[in-house]
Amino acid sequence: MTDAHNDSEAGALRRRTNTTRRVAATPETASAPMISDVPLAPADGLVAAPRYHRGAPAAEPQPAADAAPRSSRREQRERPSFLQQERHEEPARSGARGMLNRLGFSLAPGAAERAIRDNETLVGQHWPGPRTIAVVNGKGGAGKTPTTVLLSAVFARFGGAGVLAWDNNQTRGTLGWRTDTGPHDRTLFELLPEADRLLGAGAQSADLAHFVHHQVREKYDVLRSKPMRLAQENRLHSSDIDAIHAVAAKYYRLIIIDSGNDESDPMWLRMIDHADQIVVATTTRDDHAEAGALLLEALEERDERSADLARRSVVVVTQADRKATPADVEQVVTGYRDLARDVVSIPFDHEMVDGHLRLSALAPATQTAWLAAGAAVARGL
Repeated sequence: MTDAHNDSEAGALRRRTNTTRRVAATPETASAPMISDVPLAPADGLVAAPRYHRGAPAAEPQPAADAAPRSSRREQRERPSFLQQERHEEPARSGARGMLNRLGFSLAPGAAERAIRDNETLVGQHWPGPRTIAVVNGKGGAGKTPTTVLLSAVFARFGGAGVLAWDNNQTRGTLGWRTDTGPHDRTLFELLPEADRLLGAGAQSADLAHFVHHQVREKYDVLRSKPMRLAQENRLHSSDIDAIHAVAAKYYRLIIIDSGNDESDPMWLRMIDHADQIVVATTTRDDHAEAGALLLEALEERDERSADLARRSVVVVTQADRKATPADVEQVVTGYRDLARDVVSIPFDHEMVDGHLRLSALAPATQTAWLAAGAAVARGL
């Protein structure tokens, strides 16, 4: 009887529980929290385990607020990188030290050789975008063409291809006469009508070989003028200079322009507008030196950009006269120091007097001087 009584009470309890569950599911009581939804308070010293409902995404456990972030094993281990080892200086190659090194020694270079290496690094660099150098002097015979040719050769020798020497002379430009001729006789006058095509997307750098004259030994290109024509036939407009410069800037990293003597000519003035650096070429002759100085002073009065070019200019003083003394050279160099950023002197070399100009044909001291001139120009680019 006791068992039957217990079964009866158990059945009644189940019926009351089912009734409670049905009431909890009614709309009126749907928002009320169920007992199982209420979190139980953890006992002292214990952390309650998270409760999850069936079908709900599992929440990731959050780190304690005061927990320090774990560092990786790479961060914990410090070691020197194999890629950041100090590079050793190359042993001397020239002079007595170089001779001893060829016998098996390993001597460091001297101060003179280090200076040459620094200059080689300067002229060998590439800039983010093309650069234009204008070689100027209002007096003929001041050395503009040799300066254009030999600076082009220096930059091409140590910096690689992509150097153009451009004859922007409206009166008998001789740049083509002092450099090698390619397999054609074309000039900037044949290039100009093709400028739009060369600036188009379908043009290729090899297309320029139809118009420029590559210097095989010195590794730069020459864009010639036509000195056989009369001056009025060689005249170009400012828009023509813009078009030629746009083509040159698309295909070359460095453009060195040999200019004419008329500083009022639109060709000359537009060249200055495109220039990133001015190089004044002069000899030790008084009239050449004075003409170059007057030009710089005139540029300072033209506009702010031209004045900045004048202040940052480089002057190359060439000893074109064998009879010029060191005092004559120093007088010109000293006179330009207050007008320009840098002044470089070039010793007399008979290979520069007439005929084709080649850097490799000059005496070692003359080559070193032209390298120093190129480095002075590179510092301003």
